[in-house]
Amino acid sequence: MLFADGWTTNSFEMSLLAAAAFGLLGIAMLALGFKVFEWITPKLNVEEELVKGNIAVGIMVGALLLGISLIVVRAIGG
Repeated sequence: MLFADGWTTNSFEMSLLAAAAFGLLGIAMLALGFKVFEWITPKLNVEEELVKGNIAVGIMVGALLLGISLIVVRAIGG
């Protein structure tokens, strides 16, 4: 078949619902990953270090969130 089936209202609504559900699931898993990181490193107070202007902690947290995001994308997307 050259062309795909047309969009119906029902399939479009289900696609939006699935996108919203997976988006919320991804955000929840990202927050959970950050909380696990804070649990693993009890002597590091991320918020306090960022207020002090510690750029290394900011880079580390950014890399951590990107890494967790990549894992979540592969886990949800297959």
